[in-house]
Amino acid sequence: MIEKYKKENANDVVFNLEYNSEREHLIIPEYGRHLQKLIEQATIIEDDEKRNKAAKYIIQVMGSLNPHLRDVPDFQHKLWDQLFIMSDFKLKADSPYPIPSREVLQLRPDVLKYPQNYPKYRYYGNNIKYMIDVANKWEEGEMKSALVKVIANHMKKSYLSWNKDTVKDDVIFEHLYELSDGKLNLLQSTEELLNTTDLLRTNKRVSNKTGVLGQPKIQSNKNIKNGKPKPFQKK
Repeated sequence: MIEKYKKENANDVVFNLEYNSEREHLIIPEYGRHLQKLIEQATIIEDDEKRNKAAKYIIQVMGSLNPHLRDVPDFQHKLWDQLFIMSDFKLKADSPYPIPSREVLQLRPDVLKYPQNYPKYRYYGNNIKYMIDVANKWEEGEMKSALVKVIANHMKKSYLSWNKDTVKDDVIFEHLYELSDGKLNLLQSTEELLNTTDLLRTNKRVSNKTGVLGQPKIQSNKNIKNGKPKPFQKK
């Protein structure tokens, strides 16, 4: 016999409200509290067959949150691992994948060793230092001279990008001599590097191309008429 519905007292409903601060901690909050309770109910099922059936049902519910990944094998493995993690490793179910352990989950990764480079002239960057080290190992000849000239021009370009609007070639040659431990000596050379104006023009052109993504370019006044941009015309 079906019991007749009894209207609840509003005061009782308010008195019995559950607040998140009083509830148990959600292990993986992305799935919500209802799924957490489903897993807790499946954990206490005594019958093995019913418990495995409940576990598979919960996996289907978890996969429905990401239907485009539901049938991917790697994603299925992830769902099963999350199922055992959310059960606090208390669920006993037949998983098609190795069951994770609490010890493995709590393992900390090895500390990643970052290259600690503290160059004196940071505006040149680490790549310049690598190029200088390579040039030091080359035998004397035209190839090495050409490489050294390329390095010096690139150093001048980097210098102008982050420092003054002009720089003498002697300054670049001194820095090159210092960074190469005195092996690349252009101090007495009559070689001239690229013109400062050309390098500044190149830097400006590159900076315009590598602007912030998503920002539209400002149209010039020539392309605007009566408050509306002119349609694109092929030349």
